[in-house]
This record gives sequence, structure tokens and C-alpha cells, in this order.
Amino acid sequence: MASLEGAAYAMLGMQIPRKSKEASVSDAMAGHPIAIEITGVSKTFKKLCAVDDLDLSVRQGELFSLLGPNGAGKTTTIKMLCCLLKPSSGTATIMGHDIQKDPLAVKQIIDISPQETALSENLNAWDNLSLTGRSHGLEKSVVRQRSQELLEMLGLMDRAKERVKRFSGGMKRRLSIAMALVSDPQVLFLDEPTLGLDPQSRAAMWEHINQIKGSKTVMLTTHYLEEADSLADRIAIMDEGRIVVLGTSQELKDGISERNVLRVEAEGLTDDTVEGLRAIYPEVTVIDGGIEIRAEKLELYEILDFLRPRGINVRSTQLKRASLDDVFLHYTGRELRE
Repeated sequence: MASLEGAAYAMLGMQIPRKSKEASVSDAMAGHPIAIEITGVSKTFKKLCAVDDLDLSVRQGELFSLLGPNGAGKTTTIKMLCCLLKPSSGTATIMGHDIQKDPLAVKQIIDISPQETALSENLNAWDNLSLTGRSHGLEKSVVRQRSQELLEMLGLMDRAKERVKRFSGGMKRRLSIAMALVSDPQVLFLDEPTLGLDPQSRAAMWEHINQIKGSKTVMLTTHYLEEADSLADRIAIMDEGRIVVLGTSQELKDGISERNVLRVEAEGLTDDTVEGLRAIYPEVTVIDGGIEIRAEKLELYEILDFLRPRGINVRSTQLKRASLDDVFLHYTGRELRE
């Protein structure tokens, strides 16, 4: 008999999602050298422990996302990796360079697009990129070439000669990423790159981030669950300074999917029909326009064969899958805060 998932998606005219996609990404990264190695890192501000004994490895070419609410420790972690804060204990290496013993070497191979865009608003985009590139010691011709490539990639070329103060929030965020890329860093940190953007600008930013994915090691911090879900090879959820769960998006979802949930929209349901289903599947909930059935094992055809002889008109079925929202709430017990 066909599985519930296959039959349900067939009824909906959809292809079965490839469950192995994200696992294959993780497998591909497994052979890559380590880019970021964090060992026992903690950061305390007076009595507040912002990061608590953090251990983490990120491989070269990986887009790794730190997800969590305000105060989780994401930005503090990024600042320590960028040598902007010293750890209270522990250390980390970036491409083999220790952040405490050799911070200058680290700064030469990384760059960051911070939450607060550090733009000179009275200058145009060309000048902002030129200042950034020259501060890294790059030749003027190299800066010019890279600036042109980045302005074209990020859709800013038409406005490149305008003062930045006339840019929209989304354009400023794109320019901030261009400034982080002009030095051609091996490791790029994106700290809340889409914070405060409208959905259209956020979607455009995702496309641009996807363009650099794989060519550089990227650590992305975000509040947005769908952002991590769409972009990241692996995701770590931080809460109160600790990583509470780590894996690919699909691994995290699979980890909390203990039961299948099938939503059936139907006409003509009676109390007797619902009670009959409950004799087979103990957890059957009446919802507006139908029922939801939860169980470890479900067979769609078995359910349809039970309903149709009783005159029930099944309009649609939908297999519900766990989301990153479910994962977050499962491990932290509260909703994300903006």
C-alpha cells in the first residue's frame, strides 16, 4: 500500500519533497576543512553571562546560521570572532588563526556586515566602497574592479553615484554587504542582514546572499526563521548564551516529528463517524470544515476507505510537516522576539 505521504501529495498534485536534500549538503561539507573553530568560549559582562562555554565548528564554504531571540548571544559571538570583543574564557580560530593570539591575521581574512550599517551617508556608493577597499590596503584598480562587480551583483549600479542618504533601507543593507565583500574576505559575517526590511527587500537580499553561498564561509545571524530555513546549510539555535540544538533544517524538523498530522477537509461528518475514527486513531480533532488526525502511523487509503462508504465527501487532504517555528518553540519554549 502506498505511504500516507506519497498518497497525500499525489492527491494534492504535488511532488514528494526530497528529504535527502539538506542531508546531502551536510554530507558534502563533511569533507571540507574547518574554517571556524570555537572552543569553550564564554563572555561575561559583570553578572551577565552573554555566551556560555560555546563549542562550535564551521566548515569552509558553509553558510551557517545562528538563530535566536534578542539576548541569546548571537551578536556577542560574532563580535568575539571578529576580534571586537575579547572572550572571558576559551578561544577560537579563523582559518587557523587564533582570535586572541593573532587578531591582525584574523582581521585580514574576514569582514562583517553589522546590524548598524556603517555607511558614510554624504558620500555615494562608489566612494563608500573605495574607502573600505583602500582601508584594507588594496590597490585602487583592484578596488574599482571589485566595486563595479559588487554594485552590479547587488543591483546598485544605477544609483551608485547618488549620495547614500537618499538610499532606501534595503539599498543601504545591500551596500553594507558590498562593503563587507570588497576586500574579498575568506570568511564573511552577516549580522541580521535583513533586519527591518520589508518582505520584498528581504527576498531580494536572500537572492544576493545565495549568489555568494559556497564561494565563501558565511556565518549569518538572524531573527527570521524563514531566512535560516531558506539560506543555511546548517542552523544552530542559541538561547541564553548556549546552543540548544544544531543541524540542517530538515534534521531539526525531523527531530521533533514524533507523529504524522493529517488534515482532512470533508462534508457530512457526523459524531458517529468521528468516534469510529477515534477507535482506530485515538487522537482525532474536529476542526472548522473537517478533522485532524495525529498518529505515528497513518494510511491515507485506509482513512478514505473508512469515510467514503459513510457518505463523507472528502474535499482535500493535507499532510502537515514540522516547521522551524515548531523547532524553536520546542527547544526554547517561547516565540522569537523582534
